[in-house]
Amino acid sequence: MRLFAFELFIVSPLRNYAGTQACKAISEEGIETILINSNPATIMTDRGIADKVYLEPITEDAVTKIIEQEKPEGVLAGFGGQTGLNLAMSLDAKGIFEKNHVKLLGVNKESIHKAEDREAFKDLMEEIGEPIPPSIIATGIDECKAFATQIGYPLIIRPAYTLGGTGGGIAHNEEELIEHCKMGIEKSAIGQILVEKSIAGWKEIEYEVIRDSKDNCIIICSMENLDPAGIHTGDSIVVAPTQTLNDTQYQMLRNSALKIIRSLDIEGGCNVQFAMDPDRDEYIVIEVNPRVSRSSALASKAAGYPIAKIAAKIAIGYTLDELKNYVTEGSSACFEPALDYCVVKIPKWPFNKFRTASRKLGTQMKATGEIMAIDRNFESALLKAIASLEVEGTGLRVPYVTGLSNEKLIEKLRDCDDERIFCIAEAFRRDIATVEDVFAETKIDRWFLNKIYGIIEMERILKTSEITADIIREAESRGFVDDEIMDLTGMARDVLQDIRIYHEIYPVYKVVDTCAGEFEVMPGSLVFFSVMIYA
Repeated sequence: MRLFAFELFIVSPLRNYAGTQACKAISEEGIETILINSNPATIMTDRGIADKVYLEPITEDAVTKIIEQEKPEGVLAGFGGQTGLNLAMSLDAKGIFEKNHVKLLGVNKESIHKAEDREAFKDLMEEIGEPIPPSIIATGIDECKAFATQIGYPLIIRPAYTLGGTGGGIAHNEEELIEHCKMGIEKSAIGQILVEKSIAGWKEIEYEVIRDSKDNCIIICSMENLDPAGIHTGDSIVVAPTQTLNDTQYQMLRNSALKIIRSLDIEGGCNVQFAMDPDRDEYIVIEVNPRVSRSSALASKAAGYPIAKIAAKIAIGYTLDELKNYVTEGSSACFEPALDYCVVKIPKWPFNKFRTASRKLGTQMKATGEIMAIDRNFESALLKAIASLEVEGTGLRVPYVTGLSNEKLIEKLRDCDDERIFCIAEAFRRDIATVEDVFAETKIDRWFLNKIYGIIEMERILKTSEITADIIREAESRGFVDDEIMDLTGMARDVLQDIRIYHEIYPVYKVVDTCAGEFEVMPGSLVFFSVMIYA
Protein backbone atom coordinates (compact mmCIF):
# COMPACT_ATOMS: atom_id res chain seq x y z
CA MET A 1 0.00 0.00 0.00
CA ARG A 2 1.46 3.33 -1.01
CA LEU A 3 1.50 6.45 1.12
CA PHE A 4 0.09 9.49 -0.65
CA ALA A 5 -1.11 12.98 0.33
CA PHE A 6 0.93 13.16 3.51
CA GLU A 7 3.71 15.34 4.85
CA LEU A 8 7.27 14.15 4.36
CA PHE A 9 10.29 15.54 6.17
CA ILE A 10 13.63 15.53 4.32
CA VAL A 11 16.91 15.91 6.16
CA SER A 12 19.36 16.98 3.45
CA PRO A 13 22.43 18.95 4.53
CA LEU A 14 24.54 20.14 1.57
CA ARG A 15 23.22 17.40 -0.77
CA ASN A 16 22.06 19.51 -3.69
CA TYR A 17 21.77 16.68 -6.21
CA ALA A 18 20.00 14.17 -3.97
CA GLY A 19 17.79 16.54 -1.99
CA THR A 20 16.52 18.43 -5.04
CA GLN A 21 15.65 15.25 -6.94
CA ALA A 22 13.94 13.77 -3.87
CA CYS A 23 11.81 16.87 -3.27
CA LYS A 24 10.69 17.02 -6.90
CA ALA A 25 9.99 13.28 -7.13
CA ILE A 26 7.84 13.30 -4.01
CA SER A 27 6.00 16.52 -4.89
CA GLU A 28 4.90 14.84 -8.15
CA GLU A 29 2.80 12.47 -6.02
CA GLY A 30 0.93 15.28 -4.24
CA ILE A 31 2.95 14.91 -1.06
CA GLU A 32 3.88 18.00 0.94
CA THR A 33 7.62 18.21 1.55
CA ILE A 34 9.38 19.86 4.47
CA LEU A 35 13.11 20.38 4.05
CA ILE A 36 15.81 21.23 6.56
CA ASN A 37 19.12 22.45 5.18
CA SER A 38 21.86 24.52 6.80
CA ASN A 39 23.12 26.01 3.52
CA PRO A 40 21.04 28.78 1.88
CA ALA A 41 23.19 28.68 -1.28
CA THR A 42 21.90 25.29 -2.51
CA ILE A 43 19.30 24.92 -5.25
CA MET A 44 17.06 22.79 -3.06
CA THR A 45 16.33 25.75 -0.77
CA ASP A 46 14.92 27.77 -3.71
CA ARG A 47 11.20 28.49 -3.84
CA GLY A 48 9.23 25.75 -5.55
CA ILE A 49 11.56 22.86 -4.71
CA ALA A 50 10.10 22.03 -1.27
CA ASP A 51 6.82 23.24 0.21
CA LYS A 52 8.50 24.41 3.40
CA VAL A 53 12.19 25.08 3.97
CA TYR A 54 13.95 25.45 7.30
CA LEU A 55 17.40 27.03 7.16
CA GLU A 56 18.59 25.64 10.46
CA PRO A 57 21.68 23.85 11.79
CA ILE A 58 21.42 20.08 11.32
CA THR A 59 21.27 19.24 15.02
CA GLU A 60 19.11 17.00 17.18
CA ASP A 61 17.47 19.96 18.92
CA ALA A 62 16.65 21.82 15.71
CA VAL A 63 15.23 18.77 13.92
CA THR A 64 13.25 17.67 17.00
CA LYS A 65 11.58 21.11 17.25
CA ILE A 66 10.67 21.06 13.55
CA ILE A 67 9.20 17.55 13.82
CA GLU A 68 7.14 18.57 16.86
CA GLN A 69 5.90 21.70 15.09
CA GLU A 70 5.20 20.28 11.60
CA LYS A 71 4.17 16.76 12.65
CA PRO A 72 5.25 14.98 9.43
CA GLU A 73 4.23 11.39 8.85
CA GLY A 74 7.51 10.23 7.35
CA VAL A 75 11.20 11.12 7.34
CA LEU A 76 13.70 10.63 4.51
CA ALA A 77 17.25 10.61 5.88
CA GLY A 78 19.01 8.72 3.07
CA PHE A 79 19.34 11.85 0.93
CA GLY A 80 21.32 13.83 3.48
CA GLY A 81 24.60 11.95 3.36
CA GLN A 82 26.28 10.63 6.48
CA THR A 83 24.94 13.53 8.55
CA GLY A 84 21.36 12.58 7.72
CA LEU A 85 21.88 8.91 8.60
CA ASN A 86 23.66 9.67 11.86
CA LEU A 87 20.98 12.13 12.87
CA ALA A 88 18.17 9.71 12.05
CA MET A 89 19.79 6.95 14.12
CA SER A 90 20.28 9.31 17.06
CA LEU A 91 16.69 10.59 16.99
CA ASP A 92 15.33 7.07 16.67
CA ALA A 93 17.44 5.87 19.61
CA LYS A 94 16.04 8.69 21.75
CA GLY A 95 12.47 7.80 20.80
CA ILE A 96 11.75 11.07 18.96
CA PHE A 97 10.26 9.33 15.92
CA GLU A 98 8.09 6.99 17.99
CA LYS A 99 6.89 9.79 20.26
CA ASN A 100 5.82 11.90 17.27
CA HIS A 101 4.44 8.95 15.23
CA VAL A 102 7.00 9.48 12.44
CA LYS A 103 8.06 6.64 10.15
CA LEU A 104 11.62 6.38 8.81
CA LEU A 105 11.19 5.75 5.07
CA GLY A 106 13.61 4.31 2.51
CA VAL A 107 16.61 2.83 4.26
CA ASN A 108 15.58 1.48 7.67
CA LYS A 109 17.46 1.68 10.96
CA GLU A 110 18.46 -2.00 10.85
CA SER A 111 20.05 -1.52 7.42
CA ILE A 112 21.87 1.61 8.59
CA HIS A 113 23.17 -0.21 11.67
CA LYS A 114 24.39 -3.23 9.71
CA ALA A 115 26.14 -1.10 7.08
CA GLU A 116 27.59 1.66 9.27
CA ASP A 117 28.43 -0.17 12.49
CA ARG A 118 31.80 -1.75 11.73
CA GLU A 119 31.26 -4.79 13.95
CA ALA A 120 27.75 -5.48 12.64
CA PHE A 121 28.98 -5.14 9.05
CA LYS A 122 31.88 -7.48 9.65
CA ASP A 123 29.54 -10.08 11.21
CA LEU A 124 27.12 -9.81 8.27
CA MET A 125 29.86 -10.26 5.66
CA GLU A 126 31.11 -13.36 7.47
CA GLU A 127 27.56 -14.68 7.69
CA ILE A 128 26.88 -14.38 3.94
CA GLY A 129 30.36 -15.59 2.98
CA GLU A 130 31.75 -12.35 1.54
CA PRO A 131 35.54 -11.87 1.95
CA ILE A 132 36.86 -9.14 4.24
CA PRO A 133 40.45 -8.47 5.33
CA PRO A 134 41.70 -9.59 8.78
CA SER A 135 40.43 -6.95 11.19
CA ILE A 136 39.27 -6.07 14.69
CA ILE A 137 36.64 -3.71 16.06
CA ALA A 138 38.24 -1.49 18.67
CA THR A 139 37.25 1.21 21.14
CA GLY A 140 40.67 1.54 22.80
CA ILE A 141 44.35 1.89 21.88
CA ASP A 142 45.52 -1.29 23.64
CA GLU A 143 43.32 -3.47 21.38
CA CYS A 144 44.86 -1.81 18.33
CA LYS A 145 48.41 -2.37 19.53
CA ALA A 146 47.74 -6.06 20.22
CA PHE A 147 46.27 -6.52 16.73
CA ALA A 148 49.29 -4.79 15.15
CA THR A 149 51.62 -7.13 17.00
CA GLN A 150 49.67 -10.11 15.67
CA ILE A 151 49.11 -8.98 12.04
CA GLY A 152 51.89 -6.49 11.37
CA TYR A 153 51.93 -3.21 9.44
CA PRO A 154 50.61 -1.40 7.46
CA LEU A 155 47.09 -1.18 8.93
CA ILE A 156 44.06 0.84 7.83
CA ILE A 157 41.91 2.59 10.45
CA ARG A 158 38.25 3.19 9.52
CA PRO A 159 36.00 4.99 12.07
CA ALA A 160 32.30 4.07 12.25
CA TYR A 161 29.61 6.59 11.25
CA THR A 162 31.88 9.20 9.66
CA LEU A 163 31.90 10.99 6.30
CA GLY A 164 34.76 11.24 3.82
CA GLY A 165 37.04 8.94 5.82
CA THR A 166 37.20 11.52 8.64
CA GLY A 167 39.48 10.31 11.42
CA GLY A 168 40.88 7.40 9.41
CA GLY A 169 44.28 6.71 7.96
CA ILE A 170 47.03 4.20 7.20
CA ALA A 171 49.47 3.33 9.99
CA HIS A 172 52.96 2.11 9.05
CA ASN A 173 54.28 2.00 12.61
CA GLU A 174 53.13 2.19 16.23
CA GLU A 175 53.40 5.97 16.42
CA GLU A 176 51.08 6.42 13.42
CA LEU A 177 48.78 3.69 14.77
CA ILE A 178 48.28 5.51 18.07
CA GLU A 179 47.73 8.83 16.29
CA HIS A 180 45.13 7.49 13.81
CA CYS A 181 43.32 5.31 16.36
CA LYS A 182 42.95 8.14 18.86
CA MET A 183 41.57 10.44 16.19
CA GLY A 184 39.30 7.74 14.74
CA ILE A 185 37.76 6.92 18.12
CA GLU A 186 37.28 10.62 18.79
CA LYS A 187 35.64 11.33 15.41
CA SER A 188 33.37 8.25 15.37
CA ALA A 189 29.79 8.93 16.43
CA ILE A 190 29.89 5.80 18.61
CA GLY A 191 33.59 5.78 19.55
CA GLN A 192 34.30 2.73 17.39
CA ILE A 193 36.95 2.00 14.76
CA LEU A 194 37.76 -0.85 12.41
CA VAL A 195 41.45 -1.73 12.26
CA GLU A 196 42.24 -3.96 9.30
CA LYS A 197 45.17 -5.32 7.33
CA SER A 198 46.04 -2.87 4.58
CA ILE A 199 45.16 -3.78 1.01
CA ALA A 200 46.82 -0.63 -0.35
CA GLY A 201 47.86 -1.21 -3.96
CA TRP A 202 44.83 -3.32 -4.91
CA LYS A 203 42.36 -2.04 -7.50
CA GLU A 204 39.39 -0.20 -6.01
CA ILE A 205 36.04 -0.88 -7.67
CA GLU A 206 32.57 0.49 -6.89
CA TYR A 207 29.12 -0.70 -7.88
CA GLU A 208 26.09 1.55 -7.62
CA VAL A 209 23.05 -0.62 -6.88
CA ILE A 210 19.34 0.07 -6.42
CA ARG A 211 16.69 -2.24 -4.93
CA ASP A 212 12.96 -2.10 -4.17
CA SER A 213 10.54 -3.80 -1.78
CA LYS A 214 9.85 -6.62 -4.28
CA ASP A 215 13.59 -7.48 -4.27
CA ASN A 216 14.03 -6.17 -7.82
CA CYS A 217 17.69 -5.21 -7.89
CA ILE A 218 19.84 -3.69 -10.66
CA ILE A 219 23.34 -2.32 -11.16
CA ILE A 220 23.24 1.31 -12.27
CA CYS A 221 26.93 1.70 -12.97
CA SER A 222 30.31 0.16 -12.19
CA MET A 223 33.21 2.51 -11.47
CA GLU A 224 36.95 1.99 -11.19
CA ASN A 225 39.45 4.17 -9.38
CA LEU A 226 42.55 4.94 -11.39
CA ASP A 227 44.38 5.25 -8.07
CA PRO A 228 44.76 1.99 -6.10
CA ALA A 229 43.15 1.25 -2.73
CA GLY A 230 44.59 3.32 0.10
CA ILE A 231 43.43 6.63 -1.39
CA HIS A 232 39.91 7.81 -0.59
CA THR A 233 37.63 7.36 -3.57
CA GLY A 234 36.69 11.06 -3.32
CA ASP A 235 40.35 11.91 -3.94
CA SER A 236 40.78 9.39 -6.77
CA ILE A 237 40.41 9.78 -10.50
CA VAL A 238 37.40 7.55 -11.23
CA VAL A 239 36.49 5.92 -14.54
CA ALA A 240 33.11 4.51 -15.52
CA PRO A 241 32.40 1.88 -16.56
CA THR A 242 35.24 -0.32 -15.27
CA GLN A 243 38.00 -0.67 -17.88
CA THR A 244 40.46 -3.27 -16.56
CA LEU A 245 38.18 -6.10 -15.37
CA ASN A 246 37.54 -9.12 -17.55
CA ASP A 247 34.00 -10.48 -17.77
CA THR A 248 34.57 -13.12 -15.08
CA GLN A 249 35.84 -10.49 -12.63
CA TYR A 250 33.03 -8.07 -13.48
CA GLN A 251 30.31 -10.68 -12.96
CA MET A 252 31.95 -11.89 -9.74
CA LEU A 253 31.81 -8.41 -8.21
CA ARG A 254 28.36 -7.73 -9.64
CA ASN A 255 26.94 -10.85 -8.00
CA SER A 256 28.59 -9.88 -4.72
CA ALA A 257 27.09 -6.36 -4.83
CA LEU A 258 23.60 -7.76 -5.42
CA LYS A 259 24.01 -10.28 -2.59
CA ILE A 260 25.16 -7.56 -0.18
CA ILE A 261 22.32 -5.09 -0.87
CA ARG A 262 19.79 -7.91 -0.48
CA SER A 263 21.34 -9.09 2.79
CA LEU A 264 21.15 -5.52 4.12
CA ASP A 265 17.49 -5.30 3.02
CA ILE A 266 18.07 -1.82 1.59
CA GLU A 267 15.21 -0.24 -0.35
CA GLY A 268 16.71 2.51 -2.50
CA GLY A 269 20.24 3.35 -3.59
CA CYS A 270 23.38 1.74 -2.24
CA ASN A 271 27.10 2.00 -3.03
CA VAL A 272 29.32 -1.08 -2.56
CA GLN A 273 33.11 -0.69 -2.57
CA PHE A 274 35.52 -3.54 -3.36
CA ALA A 275 39.28 -4.02 -3.47
CA MET A 276 40.51 -6.40 -6.19
CA ASP A 277 43.89 -8.14 -6.20
CA PRO A 278 45.67 -6.93 -9.36
CA ASP A 279 47.28 -10.34 -9.92
CA ARG A 280 44.51 -12.80 -9.00
CA ASP A 281 40.72 -13.13 -9.20
CA GLU A 282 40.41 -12.34 -5.50
CA TYR A 283 38.56 -9.47 -3.87
CA ILE A 284 37.47 -8.14 -0.51
CA VAL A 285 34.53 -5.95 0.49
CA ILE A 286 35.70 -2.57 1.78
CA GLU A 287 32.43 -0.97 2.85
CA VAL A 288 28.84 -0.13 1.92
CA ASN A 289 27.12 3.27 1.87
CA PRO A 290 23.40 2.59 2.47
CA ARG A 291 22.37 5.97 1.07
CA VAL A 292 22.53 8.26 -1.91
CA SER A 293 26.18 9.29 -1.79
CA ARG A 294 28.69 11.38 -3.74
CA SER A 295 29.41 8.27 -5.84
CA SER A 296 25.67 8.01 -6.54
CA ALA A 297 25.72 11.49 -8.05
CA LEU A 298 28.62 10.49 -10.31
CA ALA A 299 26.97 7.21 -11.32
CA SER A 300 23.65 8.95 -11.96
CA LYS A 301 25.20 11.56 -14.27
CA ALA A 302 27.47 9.03 -15.94
CA ALA A 303 24.66 6.58 -16.72
CA GLY A 304 21.84 9.09 -17.25
CA TYR A 305 19.80 7.28 -14.57
CA PRO A 306 18.19 9.54 -11.91
CA ILE A 307 19.16 7.48 -8.85
CA ALA A 308 17.92 9.94 -6.22
CA LYS A 309 14.58 10.36 -7.99
CA ILE A 310 14.02 6.61 -8.29
CA ALA A 311 15.18 6.03 -4.69
CA ALA A 312 12.67 8.64 -3.48
CA LYS A 313 9.85 6.92 -5.39
CA ILE A 314 10.87 3.58 -3.89
CA ALA A 315 10.84 5.15 -0.41
CA ILE A 316 7.15 6.03 -0.74
CA GLY A 317 6.15 2.57 -1.98
CA TYR A 318 6.82 2.29 -5.70
CA THR A 319 8.78 -0.62 -7.17
CA LEU A 320 11.22 -0.52 -10.07
CA ASP A 321 8.92 -2.39 -12.45
CA GLU A 322 6.21 0.25 -11.87
CA LEU A 323 8.47 3.17 -12.74
CA LYS A 324 9.53 4.24 -16.20
CA ASN A 325 12.95 5.17 -17.48
CA TYR A 326 12.67 8.96 -17.55
CA VAL A 327 15.07 9.28 -20.50
CA THR A 328 13.66 6.77 -22.94
CA GLU A 329 10.10 6.97 -21.54
CA GLY A 330 9.56 3.67 -23.31
CA SER A 331 11.49 1.25 -21.11
CA SER A 332 11.27 0.32 -17.44
CA ALA A 333 13.36 1.76 -14.60
CA CYS A 334 14.13 -1.89 -13.85
CA PHE A 335 16.30 -2.01 -16.98
CA GLU A 336 20.05 -1.71 -16.28
CA PRO A 337 21.70 1.26 -18.05
CA ALA A 338 24.26 0.56 -20.79
CA LEU A 339 27.28 2.83 -21.34
CA ASP A 340 28.82 2.94 -24.83
CA TYR A 341 31.22 5.73 -23.85
CA CYS A 342 33.80 6.47 -21.15
CA VAL A 343 33.36 8.79 -18.17
CA VAL A 344 36.27 10.26 -16.19
CA LYS A 345 35.90 12.09 -12.87
CA ILE A 346 38.82 14.12 -11.50
CA PRO A 347 38.65 15.67 -8.01
CA LYS A 348 39.12 19.40 -7.54
CA TRP A 349 41.39 20.20 -4.60
CA PRO A 350 41.66 23.57 -2.78
CA PHE A 351 45.47 23.53 -2.43
CA ASN A 352 45.75 26.80 -4.36
CA LYS A 353 43.87 28.43 -1.46
CA PHE A 354 45.55 26.46 1.34
CA ARG A 355 49.16 26.59 0.20
CA THR A 356 50.66 25.24 3.44
CA ALA A 357 48.39 22.17 3.55
CA SER A 358 49.90 18.77 2.75
CA ARG A 359 49.09 17.72 -0.82
CA LYS A 360 49.59 14.05 0.06
CA LEU A 361 46.44 11.96 -0.43
CA GLY A 362 45.26 9.07 1.74
CA THR A 363 42.13 7.62 3.34
CA GLN A 364 40.82 11.02 4.49
CA MET A 365 39.20 12.96 1.66
CA LYS A 366 40.65 16.41 0.84
CA ALA A 367 38.86 17.29 -2.41
CA THR A 368 36.15 19.95 -2.27
CA GLY A 369 34.68 19.38 -5.72
CA GLU A 370 35.06 17.37 -8.89
CA ILE A 371 34.97 17.52 -12.69
CA MET A 372 33.27 14.93 -14.88
CA ALA A 373 33.96 14.46 -18.60
CA ILE A 374 32.41 12.09 -21.16
CA ASP A 375 33.85 10.91 -24.47
CA ARG A 376 34.11 7.82 -26.67
CA ASN A 377 37.51 6.76 -25.31
CA PHE A 378 39.49 7.05 -22.08
CA GLU A 379 42.24 9.34 -23.39
CA SER A 380 39.84 11.94 -24.71
CA ALA A 381 37.66 11.87 -21.58
CA LEU A 382 40.77 12.22 -19.40
CA LEU A 383 42.14 15.21 -21.32
CA LYS A 384 38.71 16.84 -21.40
CA ALA A 385 38.44 16.48 -17.61
CA ILE A 386 41.95 17.87 -17.07
CA ALA A 387 41.11 20.87 -19.26
CA SER A 388 38.09 21.51 -17.05
CA LEU A 389 40.31 21.65 -13.93
CA GLU A 390 41.61 25.00 -15.20
CA VAL A 391 45.16 24.25 -14.08
CA GLU A 392 48.06 26.18 -15.56
CA GLY A 393 49.33 24.50 -18.71
CA THR A 394 47.81 22.47 -21.53
CA GLY A 395 46.85 18.80 -21.48
CA LEU A 396 49.23 16.74 -19.36
CA ARG A 397 51.92 19.45 -19.49
CA VAL A 398 51.98 21.54 -16.30
CA PRO A 399 54.79 24.13 -15.98
CA TYR A 400 55.56 23.33 -12.33
CA VAL A 401 55.99 19.60 -13.06
CA THR A 402 57.92 20.06 -16.31
CA GLY A 403 60.40 22.22 -14.39
CA LEU A 404 61.25 19.54 -11.82
CA SER A 405 64.57 17.71 -11.83
CA ASN A 406 64.54 13.98 -12.61
CA GLU A 407 65.20 13.12 -8.95
CA LYS A 408 62.38 15.33 -7.64
CA LEU A 409 60.03 14.02 -10.34
CA ILE A 410 60.57 10.39 -9.31
CA GLU A 411 60.16 11.39 -5.65
CA LYS A 412 56.79 13.01 -6.39
CA LEU A 413 55.83 9.95 -8.43
CA ARG A 414 56.22 7.78 -5.32
CA ASP A 415 54.29 10.19 -3.09
CA CYS A 416 50.68 10.16 -4.08
CA ASP A 417 49.38 13.71 -4.37
CA ASP A 418 47.09 15.72 -6.62
CA GLU A 419 49.85 16.21 -9.23
CA ARG A 420 50.87 12.58 -9.68
CA ILE A 421 49.18 12.07 -13.06
CA PHE A 422 51.22 15.00 -14.48
CA CYS A 423 54.38 13.47 -12.98
CA ILE A 424 53.61 10.13 -14.66
CA ALA A 425 53.20 11.87 -18.02
CA GLU A 426 56.43 13.84 -17.53
CA ALA A 427 58.38 10.68 -16.60
CA PHE A 428 57.20 9.08 -19.85
CA ARG A 429 57.98 12.27 -21.74
CA ARG A 430 61.59 12.26 -20.51
CA ASP A 431 62.01 8.49 -20.99
CA ILE A 432 63.20 8.08 -17.39
CA ALA A 433 60.55 5.47 -16.52
CA THR A 434 58.74 2.69 -18.37
CA VAL A 435 55.17 1.54 -17.82
CA GLU A 436 56.52 -1.29 -15.64
CA ASP A 437 58.62 1.16 -13.61
CA VAL A 438 55.62 3.41 -12.94
CA PHE A 439 53.40 0.43 -12.10
CA ALA A 440 55.96 -0.75 -9.53
CA GLU A 441 55.98 2.67 -7.88
CA THR A 442 52.26 3.54 -8.04
CA LYS A 443 50.32 0.28 -8.53
CA ILE A 444 48.15 2.10 -11.06
CA ASP A 445 46.90 -0.54 -13.49
CA ARG A 446 49.06 -1.00 -16.59
CA TRP A 447 46.02 -0.41 -18.82
CA PHE A 448 45.71 3.18 -17.59
CA LEU A 449 49.48 3.71 -17.74
CA ASN A 450 49.62 2.49 -21.34
CA LYS A 451 46.85 4.93 -22.27
CA ILE A 452 48.77 7.82 -20.66
CA TYR A 453 51.92 6.65 -22.46
CA GLY A 454 49.92 6.72 -25.72
CA ILE A 455 49.03 10.37 -25.12
CA ILE A 456 52.74 11.20 -24.72
CA GLU A 457 53.52 9.27 -27.91
CA MET A 458 50.92 11.42 -29.69
CA GLU A 459 52.70 14.52 -28.36
CA ARG A 460 55.97 13.25 -29.88
CA ILE A 461 54.33 12.58 -33.24
CA LEU A 462 52.90 16.11 -33.31
CA LYS A 463 56.32 17.55 -32.46
CA THR A 464 58.48 15.55 -34.86
CA SER A 465 56.34 14.40 -37.80
CA GLU A 466 55.18 16.11 -40.94
CA ILE A 467 51.63 17.11 -40.07
CA THR A 468 48.90 15.52 -42.16
CA ALA A 469 45.14 15.38 -41.89
CA ASP A 470 45.40 11.82 -40.55
CA ILE A 471 47.64 12.95 -37.70
CA ILE A 472 45.28 15.84 -36.88
CA ARG A 473 42.37 13.40 -36.96
CA GLU A 474 44.14 10.99 -34.60
CA ALA A 475 45.16 13.77 -32.20
CA GLU A 476 41.61 15.13 -32.09
CA SER A 477 40.19 11.66 -31.42
CA ARG A 478 42.52 11.35 -28.41
CA GLY A 479 41.31 14.61 -26.94
CA PHE A 480 44.03 17.07 -27.99
CA VAL A 481 42.57 20.57 -28.21
CA ASP A 482 43.48 23.07 -30.94
CA ASP A 483 45.72 25.15 -28.65
CA GLU A 484 47.81 22.11 -27.76
CA ILE A 485 48.08 20.95 -31.38
CA MET A 486 49.22 24.40 -32.43
CA ASP A 487 51.70 24.60 -29.55
CA LEU A 488 53.23 21.20 -30.31
CA THR A 489 53.35 21.60 -34.10
CA GLY A 490 54.00 25.33 -34.40
CA MET A 491 51.06 25.49 -36.79
CA ALA A 492 49.06 28.70 -37.18
CA ARG A 493 45.38 28.63 -36.26
CA ASP A 494 44.17 29.49 -39.76
CA VAL A 495 46.25 26.64 -41.25
CA LEU A 496 44.77 24.16 -38.77
CA GLN A 497 41.29 25.47 -39.53
CA ASP A 498 41.87 25.03 -43.30
CA ILE A 499 42.91 21.38 -42.75
CA ARG A 500 39.76 20.82 -40.72
CA ILE A 501 37.46 22.30 -43.33
CA TYR A 502 39.11 20.60 -46.32
CA HIS A 503 39.07 17.14 -44.68
CA GLU A 504 35.71 17.61 -42.92
CA ILE A 505 37.03 17.19 -39.38
CA TYR A 506 34.20 18.62 -37.28
CA PRO A 507 33.03 18.38 -33.67
CA VAL A 508 29.60 16.85 -33.15
CA TYR A 509 27.47 15.89 -30.16
CA LYS A 510 26.63 12.43 -28.86
CA VAL A 511 23.93 11.61 -26.33
CA VAL A 512 23.65 9.78 -23.04
CA ASP A 513 20.49 7.75 -23.58
CA THR A 514 20.96 5.05 -20.84
CA CYS A 515 20.45 2.24 -23.38
CA ALA A 516 23.32 2.52 -25.94
CA GLY A 517 20.82 3.13 -28.73
CA GLU A 518 18.79 -0.03 -28.04
CA PHE A 519 15.55 1.95 -27.51
CA GLU A 520 14.15 5.11 -29.03
CA VAL A 521 14.53 8.02 -26.65
CA MET A 522 12.68 11.26 -26.01
CA PRO A 523 14.87 14.16 -27.29
CA GLY A 524 13.92 16.46 -24.40
CA SER A 525 15.35 14.03 -21.85
CA LEU A 526 18.81 13.58 -23.36
CA VAL A 527 22.17 14.62 -21.94
CA PHE A 528 24.65 15.68 -24.64
CA PHE A 529 28.44 15.52 -24.78
CA SER A 530 30.78 16.68 -27.51
CA VAL A 531 33.20 14.48 -29.48
CA MET A 532 35.16 14.73 -32.70
CA ILE A 533 33.60 12.82 -35.61
CA TYR A 534 35.13 12.61 -39.04
CA ALA A 535 33.78 12.13 -42.52
